[in-house]
Amino acid sequence: MERIEHRACFGGWQDVYRHRSAALDCNMQFAVYLPPQAASRVVPVLYWLSGLTCTEQNFITKAGAQRYAAEHGVALVVPDTSPRGDDVADVDSYDLGKGAGFYLNATQAPWSQHYRMYDYVAQELPALIEARFPVTDARAISGHSMGGHGALSVVLKNPGRYRSVSAFSPIVAPSHVPWGEKAFSAYLGDHRETWKAYDATELVKAASERLPLLIDQGEADEFLHTQLRPDLFKAAADAADYPITLRMQPGYDHSYYFVASFIGEHVAHHAKALL
Repeated sequence: MERIEHRACFGGWQDVYRHRSAALDCNMQFAVYLPPQAASRVVPVLYWLSGLTCTEQNFITKAGAQRYAAEHGVALVVPDTSPRGDDVADVDSYDLGKGAGFYLNATQAPWSQHYRMYDYVAQELPALIEARFPVTDARAISGHSMGGHGALSVVLKNPGRYRSVSAFSPIVAPSHVPWGEKAFSAYLGDHRETWKAYDATELVKAASERLPLLIDQGEADEFLHTQLRPDLFKAAADAADYPITLRMQPGYDHSYYFVASFIGEHVAHHAKALL
């Protein structure tokens, strides 16, 4: 593992590392923010999953989360959104291939060789973080858009591993919207029944635990009615008696201006469960 960035930030350190991922069979980068409290004790971890076209850089440079992580004494861990490298399958499309891993384990060629972001996020990366950094095994997870889909599906598939979850503008029903249908068809094949394993609206129906769950959605989001459909997840959660807080925010779109406006409240949401 090689540290390639090291910057002082709100009394702590914002770092970026490169390492060889066994799950993805390629070199990967991830960001770690260690708050000032980590200099003297171990701290809990909030994982952040970013959206389409992003790397680890978008969140750490645009969201402004480090200020709030420092206030609460929570580490931030931000992986890339897909496998990378010259030998990794790709297409000329922003919503499939590199930058669009969808946090699942692909089963179809040519994607199945490297696109195992679910294993990376749910297993390999936390094991690495907890072995190499001054953190506890108290975990929370959040994300934006495709990353919101990832956060919700990872939590619902792994009861007992996380203490809280939140999302901004998540793709909550990928089996029923164009982004998800395109990615799932390529990565998982055309048998739609297999898609349910990574669809939060399907997974919540059989959830075995009830975690604090906060979703913020901008009412002016250009993808609200075509790609995101929070109404579908809310209906499924209500039917399953899974309590969620869904906040529709007037005037906000799909951008990081939206994320930056409410990230402090999300970090506080997780800190309450982690500390």
